[in-house]
Amino acid sequence: MLVKHVSELIGNTPLFEIPQSVHGLKNVNLFAKLELLNPFGSVKDKSAWNVLKDDIEQIAAEGKTVIESSSGNMAKAMQLVCSVYGVPFKIVTNRIKVREVKQVLQLLGADVDELPGLSECPDPTDPNDPITFIEQMMSANPGKYFHTSQYTNEKNIHAHYHSTGKEIHDDLKAADRGEVDFFIGGLGTTGSTRGSGTYLKEQNKDLKNIGVIASKGHLLPGIRNVDEMYEVGLFRKDFYDDIIEVSMDESIDAMLTMVKKCGILAGPTGGGSLAAAIKYLKPIDEKLTRKHNAVFIVCDRIEWYISYLQKNRPELFGLAVKKDTVKAVSQEEIDKAPEVDVDELESLIAKADKPVIVDMRGTMAFKASRIPGSINIPADNLEDIADMGTPFGTSQKVILVCPTGEVSKRFAAHFKAKDVDCHSLSGGFVAWRDADKATEKSKTSGGRRLLVGTKS
Repeated sequence: MLVKHVSELIGNTPLFEIPQSVHGLKNVNLFAKLELLNPFGSVKDKSAWNVLKDDIEQIAAEGKTVIESSSGNMAKAMQLVCSVYGVPFKIVTNRIKVREVKQVLQLLGADVDELPGLSECPDPTDPNDPITFIEQMMSANPGKYFHTSQYTNEKNIHAHYHSTGKEIHDDLKAADRGEVDFFIGGLGTTGSTRGSGTYLKEQNKDLKNIGVIASKGHLLPGIRNVDEMYEVGLFRKDFYDDIIEVSMDESIDAMLTMVKKCGILAGPTGGGSLAAAIKYLKPIDEKLTRKHNAVFIVCDRIEWYISYLQKNRPELFGLAVKKDTVKAVSQEEIDKAPEVDVDELESLIAKADKPVIVDMRGTMAFKASRIPGSINIPADNLEDIADMGTPFGTSQKVILVCPTGEVSKRFAAHFKAKDVDCHSLSGGFVAWRDADKATEKSKTSGGRRLLVGTKS
């Protein structure tokens, strides 16, 4: 096959039938849509090309810079499209949590404006929002930027309606295998699942669209967890017949199954979709009276995630497994973690022997509004510190504050086991704010930061 432009390589990815011996389902044919075989390595190739193809030549002629917020795959694909047309690309993000993603973007020449990182616990009080930053930059520089706005751009959906969904249908039809009965995919921007699912539903009105998200507190690159879906403008809960949660461990295990038993170099999010597919279909399987077809998306490749896998599965690389870590805290220990409510904390602050209050939110949220006297150690940093040792003395009372009190309980349980008098603030900073307790913030004036007392 001779091609003259990289866009000709986007799409028409294979549909791979997972062997029954692998998935164990008796009445379901399970297929993997191999979007990892797009030229830039992911399902986002289709989205990136579709949001840019109609405007990219004009953008180049006008000397504009394409700007977007992305955690990785969309940014990589957009950078490569922009490179082909000689257009600068700027990414504004606070979600690059995998080292290789940032390194590849830098290698490709992207201008990465990386804001201070978020806690894994989504923070509704954090002004550290890449979209807000992009809007501010565009207002300050009229005519300089072209914002593709992947989280709200309907072209993201259209890309997969006209390609991914149609390709799946056409491939099954050509093989005389019937229609798709179940379609399963990870929920990021939700463009791929909504576009593909809409097309497939038009071919089979009984199709079930199943979304996949990560469990609370779990990081699966490229998809959201249960607390984060409100952030996505394209997300429509009523579009999905069911939404399945998968843990990081379930996803990695399923990924390894695909790699070792199918020879598919899928990434952890593709593993998550396989795990979710089997989790959803297994209870249904025995009740089916005919063979059904289920398709899930393998969105990208394993090579992007080596550091992620080394951190979360060190034994795969012959590295020592650290058992005494924050991640190793059990749910039973988390449930027993000591807590204080906002009134108790307010009383403690009023005493002469004040506790050490550690705010685990992102840096910008901390600067904007915080509990008086608190210090800032974002959750990711505190986890690294905790894995190396205990940063608090056993004679100190320590209060941990995260956005909603979820992540801080895990840390409180970890430090409690180290004999630290450590408590989590129940409800987190949101509860403190909603109770109208006193806060303070940093305010810039004449080049200096001033501390201003306020009431939330």
